[in-house]
Amino acid sequence: MTALSGKIALVTGASRGIGKAIAQRLARDGATVAIHYHAAAEAANAVIDDIIAAGGSAFALQANLAERGGATALAGKFKAELTERYGRAEFDILVNNAGVGGRATIEDITEDDFERMLQINLKSPFFLIKALLPHLRAGGRIINISSMGTRAAYPDMAAYAPAKAGLEVLSRLLAVHLGRRGITVNAVMPGATATDMNVNARDPVASQAMAKTIALGRVGRPMDIAKVVAFLASDDGGWVTGQQIDASGGQRL
Repeated sequence: MTALSGKIALVTGASRGIGKAIAQRLARDGATVAIHYHAAAEAANAVIDDIIAAGGSAFALQANLAERGGATALAGKFKAELTERYGRAEFDILVNNAGVGGRATIEDITEDDFERMLQINLKSPFFLIKALLPHLRAGGRIINISSMGTRAAYPDMAAYAPAKAGLEVLSRLLAVHLGRRGITVNAVMPGATATDMNVNARDPVASQAMAKTIALGRVGRPMDIAKVVAFLASDDGGWVTGQQIDASGGQRL
C-alpha cells in the first residue's frame, strides 16, 4: 500500500512544470490522477505515458481556464469521466496549480491584463472548487498553488500577487467552512522555481544571482514543490489546514 492508494486526484495545469511534477508524485504515491491541460495535448499525453510506464494511472482533461465558464466545463468533464470509470463522480484531491505569470508594475497593466490574471489565478480555482465540492469525499484535500510573491514585495507583480493573495484568503476561509467534513484546504507558496514560466530561474547566470537570496543556496525544482503537496495530500498532512506554506527554500527571509 502506498500513501495515496485508491485516491483520485485532479491537478490543473499538469502538462508541464510544477503541475507535471505534482501529478507524477501523486501517481507515484498511488493516486489516479486527472491531468488537466489547456492546449498542450501532446505534453499532457507524455505525462500520462510516463505515469503509466512507472506503474501508475492517469487520464487527460482539456479545458481553457482563461475563459469564463472554463472551470465549470472542466468540472463537468471530470465528473463525466469519473462516472464512466467508476459509476459515481467522487474524488479525493484537488490541486489548483494552473496559473499565469507576467511581470508588470501598476503603470503598465491594462484592465484586460488584470482581468486575465484574476480569471486564471483566482476565479477559475474558485469556481472549480464550487463545482466539485459536492463530489469531494469527506476527508478530502484542496491544495492551492500560490506564490511567495504574496509574502515579499515585488512591484512588478502588481496584478499577479494580488490575485494569488486572494487564493490564499480563499484557502483559509474554506478550511473553516469545510472542516466539518474533514476536508483540509491549504495554499503552497513556491519561490523561484526552474520552470517554463520562470525563465530567470532556468538561466544559469540569473539563477546564480537569485540563489544568493535563498537560504538553501539554490533555486527550486518542480519536485521540491511536489513533495510538499504530496505531504498535504496524504494522511500525514491531515492535521494541517488553513495554512500558507512557504516552499521557497527560504527566499528573501
